[in-house]
Order: sequence, then structure tokens, then C-alpha cells
Amino acid sequence: MPAYDDDVTQLLATMPHRPGGLKSTGVGATRQLVESTPQPEEPRIRDVTCLAIEGPHGQIPVRLYRPPGITAPSPALVYFHGGGMMSGSVDSFDYFARRLATETRAVVASVDYRLAPEFTYPVGNDEAYAAWRWLVEGHKEFGIAAGRIGLVGDSAGGSLAASVALRARDAGGEVPAIQVLMYPGLERASSGSASLKEFADTPFLKVSDVEWMKALYLGEDESADTPDGVPSLARDLVGLPPAVVVTAEMDPLRDGAEQYAARMRDSSVPVMMMRFPGVGHGFMAQAGWINRGSQAFTWAGALTRAILST
Repeated sequence: MPAYDDDVTQLLATMPHRPGGLKSTGVGATRQLVESTPQPEEPRIRDVTCLAIEGPHGQIPVRLYRPPGITAPSPALVYFHGGGMMSGSVDSFDYFARRLATETRAVVASVDYRLAPEFTYPVGNDEAYAAWRWLVEGHKEFGIAAGRIGLVGDSAGGSLAASVALRARDAGGEVPAIQVLMYPGLERASSGSASLKEFADTPFLKVSDVEWMKALYLGEDESADTPDGVPSLARDLVGLPPAVVVTAEMDPLRDGAEQYAARMRDSSVPVMMMRFPGVGHGFMAQAGWINRGSQAFTWAGALTRAILST
């Protein structure tokens, strides 16, 4: 087993030990844990605007973050937070969105999509796509440049970002300028990738957690899965937008994300892939305490900024 970085080890010493995983914790307690987890000091943002847009399943809260020093028309990113499709919110991922905005020099639209088990597939995917379409169609109202709107997602949100990229390509309209997938959950735990076996019981994410959360949102019957809900099932990756893929060395989801990146590259999609050693799943959300999390924001942000500027 590789070793965690010293700052990760120090953080682990402060975390509660949950040998039974998230299923034994339960939906309500898991959500409370996510919402109450301390966030790093907030980067300075010029302004934050809270909106509600019309979606296919009702109104969707969206929070717009505009960093200081940018001028209109500016690039933008539609951001989908992590949380396994059953936890997380624009509040608990406020730091993540602020850091994205400051590092990418782009307006960030953070989407508060509905969660399982109350709302199962395809609700979250539908709302993610609706948010993308909303910003594409209304970009002028917010001083956003046409053709310079991308997608970002971490963990479960990375799966949503990949799904939106696939939907947008298949719809034949505007394709996102970029897709930034941060340790995305693109597959079921049954895929059998090596990292799912090697890191099945890490303190940051267990394979049993993945199985439980995927079942809550997608259902138990894997034969009903589609590439929309499980992007790793997509056979044709030609024509997808350029991708930045960030993975963590000791993450059970690592290989699924890297395999998807390799398949995109084989399909002539420009791909920049970064694996960060010494860290586990979710390390960028802990960037205030984990040095490599801060590095990942800076490096992925620079790549994203460069792609959105062309």
C-alpha cells in the first residue's frame, strides 16, 4: 500500500473512524456530516449571485461566482458538486466553487441538483444538462462569452459533467469548451478495476460506499444502466470536448477515471491527465489542509484557463 503524505496523515488523525462505511451511517447522518465539515478559508470573490432556474423537475438553485479582475465577456464553468448523488450542496461545496473561480479566472455556476434517494436517475442528470443549456442560452445576460463555457465536476459531479458532455455532443448543438473531471465516479463498483480492489477500504472512500451510493441513485439493476448514468459504458467518445482529468493515487475510483481518459485520448480527444500521489478521494475539497489539493487546483486551473482563452 502506498503511503499517504504527512499532511493527509495529520488530517486523518482528526477524522472520526467509521469502519462500517456510509451505509451504516445512513443518508441523513451522511448529509449532516458533509454539511458540517469545516471548509478552508474562502478565496475572495467579487460577487456571488443566488438564482433559481427552471428545470425539467422543478426549479434548480444555482449560485454564480464571479472572481475579481475579470471583464465581460468572460469564460464560464458549470460546476456539479460531489457527494455520491445523495449528499452535498452549493453550501457545503462553497469553498470548492470559490477556488475554481479564482484559479480559472472564470464565472462559476454551481448547481444544486436534486439528490437520491428522494430523486433517482435520471433527475440529477437531467438537471445538470438543463443547467448547462440554461447558461449556454442565457450567457449574454451574465456577461459570458459565447463558446467559452465548460463543465467541471468532482466525484459524483464528475460523472454528471461527463454525462452532460456526452448529451451535448449527441444533441448536435454547442459542445462544452472543456470538461474538467476531478476524481470522477464514472463506473459501478462491479467493473472490477484494479484500484477498486487495491483501495477497497480507504478512510476517505470505500468500495461499499460506492456500491451503496450508486444503488441509491441508479437502482440495484445494473442491466438497466445507460452511458448517461454510467459514462464508462459509452462506446463512442469521438467528438467530446477537451478534458482535464485529475485522479488521486489511493482512490478506488482512480483506474475507472484514467481508463476513460485513455479512451478519450484514443478517440482523438485532447486529454490532460494528472495523478496526484500520496492522497485519497476528495483531496481537493481538503485543499486548505492538504498541499497536493492546493496544487491540483492551481495546475488544473491553469490548464482550464488556457483552454478557455483560446
